Amino acid sequence: MPDHDTPHIDDDLLPGPDPVRLGAASGHAPRILILYGSLRDRSFSRLSAEEAGRILTRLGAEVRFFHPSGLPLVDDGTDASHPKVRELRDLVAWCEGMVWSSPERHGAMTGLMKTQVDWIPLSEGAVRPTQGKVLAVMQVSGGSQSFNAVNQMRVLGRWMRMLTIPNQSSIPKAFQEFDEAGRMRPSPLYDRIVDVMEELMKFTLLTRDRSGYLVDRYSERKETAAALMDRVNLSQAT
Repeated sequence: MPDHDTPHIDDDLLPGPDPVRLGAASGHAPRILILYGSLRDRSFSRLSAEEAGRILTRLGAEVRFFHPSGLPLVDDGTDASHPKVRELRDLVAWCEGMVWSSPERHGAMTGLMKTQVDWIPLSEGAVRPTQGKVLAVMQVSGGSQSFNAVNQMRVLGRWMRMLTIPNQSSIPKAFQEFDEAGRMRPSPLYDRIVDVMEELMKFTLLTRDRSGYLVDRYSERKETAAALMDRVNLSQAT
């Protein structure tokens, strides 16, 4: 996990989110999980995710990464008992917000990125592990700037019932943006990642204590009431 070394940030201009102004009740650090979509030795989606992790740590978050090496394909003779799948699902249950960082390959997010999302269930027992959690999306490209991957991840975030923040990061010609040590060079593209992580922190603080209420739905209350009525009636009949 990266440290909070962020030499390109002006301290006076990034004081960090104010929990009081955001009405945050919980005192613990926001818990953020970061996923990335490439296993290359010099993976720019991972390097940009690590920069995001440093910024989040600086802003006061507790950051964890899921490293997808060894994650099996969905339906390829494995199930949720696989250690990597269990690790991923435990991290999703732990977090309050997420960052998804994928390369764009053939005009889309990578299969590895999609596999990680596919292993996250919409529900696990009585728990919906992603519902109401906050999401930030990022992509890197080898060529000119594109938004295909972030747009796809937005669709997935909505499908997973997550609150996807308005801002996003797209880094074109990513091979030009990182030095030999794997650190991102100062640029407006780096500043955009700072913007996105600051916004992610604010939205997480704003919503995490209210997420249960925000995603409470009439149709689900109605369904729950009907299930309760069926159970009560069955009990009376026996």
